[in-house]
Amino acid sequence: MEQLTELYTTMGVSPAVYQYGEEAIARLRDRFEEIDRIAEYNQAKVLRAMQKHRVSAACFAATTGYGYDDVGRDNLERVYADVFHTEAALVRPQITCGTHALAVALSANLLPGDELLSPADGPYDTLEEVIGIRESPCSLKEYGVSYRQVDLLPDGSFDYENIRKAINEKTKLVTIQRSKGYATRPTFSVKQIGELIAFVKSIKPDLICMVDNCYGEFVETIEPSDVGADMVVGSLIKNPGGGLAPIGGYICGTKACVSRCAFRLSAPGLGQEVGANLGLMPQLYQGFFMAPTVVAGAEKGAVFAANLYEPLGFRCIPGASETRHDIIQAVELGSEAAMVAFCRGIQAAAPVDSFATPLPWDMPGYDSKVIMAAGAFVQGSSIELSADGPIRPPYAVYFQGGLTWYHAKLGILMSLQQLCDAGIVQL
Repeated sequence: MEQLTELYTTMGVSPAVYQYGEEAIARLRDRFEEIDRIAEYNQAKVLRAMQKHRVSAACFAATTGYGYDDVGRDNLERVYADVFHTEAALVRPQITCGTHALAVALSANLLPGDELLSPADGPYDTLEEVIGIRESPCSLKEYGVSYRQVDLLPDGSFDYENIRKAINEKTKLVTIQRSKGYATRPTFSVKQIGELIAFVKSIKPDLICMVDNCYGEFVETIEPSDVGADMVVGSLIKNPGGGLAPIGGYICGTKACVSRCAFRLSAPGLGQEVGANLGLMPQLYQGFFMAPTVVAGAEKGAVFAANLYEPLGFRCIPGASETRHDIIQAVELGSEAAMVAFCRGIQAAAPVDSFATPLPWDMPGYDSKVIMAAGAFVQGSSIELSADGPIRPPYAVYFQGGLTWYHAKLGILMSLQQLCDAGIVQL
């Protein structure tokens, strides 16, 4: 449409870049239809749970102080448990981020003398200090919890032989990170995670299996809790918050595990009885309701990105034609200059702080400089359009989010335009 092309031109996207994008979209119709089918299923799943648990206007009332008898908070946790098919759930604004949710889940279910096993490479950067891989006060290591990991095989698959050898009498909890984090390995499918869980439990049935579910919720029709995970953990300012939740995290799982998490989050003896909702219930409910559709838009954006950059010679993880299991698209750009240009384009496409210039900086919790582009309504919300990455070889940028497919589309076009303007890419 000529009017749209002209409007995009005024926003900084050249006709050549726009046309290149349209050619890619024409090839993606079937992929997009499949994403929409999954979103429809997940939308119905969430709606059914809300109807089953009789969500009403009374659930939106604000509570303060201790938050005793908070009807909306307690019912939201029943809705989450129903959608994730678990015995219990802890869904709280007092959980500040995904790393916090994971730290609560780990510290609540590991005791001095226990061992934590990661059978799929090392954890995401911010968990290194939680575990004690990098020294930090109050780490699990400081409290007497040891750590062991088994690296993936060169093809990105699980090294079952060495996982078997790693499991011992001290192994208490297995942590599996679904998404790639700042690595360039494949994201694991729910099916793969289920096979790994079945394997470790066949060796030691009482092992607790925790899955870091960040960026993966609603990308498939099932979740890791459907294939044996004792806990699935995530952030509300990623997929399940639908872009509306301003803060929070969730832990869904067995009653025993979630109960311990609640005691760790609040205090022994208090558990889930305390924790006021502070008037956030409408956003948390509506965000969860919107999440399947929002995730579908973000996933389309990720597929679009791979299908723009891979034909230009950039390695994309996952590849342009690969099945997806999260919303993150990694693109190996090969240089710091290319990363900066990419992020500059994402920032310029933002509804908030579009005028800002993203630069690498020493971000807390990381051992390399990190560049981040995120003009979001909620600070740090990575279900909103964003891109980031550590400034280190192979200079991969990680693109994710977009509250609508059209915003994700614009962001990717703007990123490519910046690379063209910098002379890094020629169409």
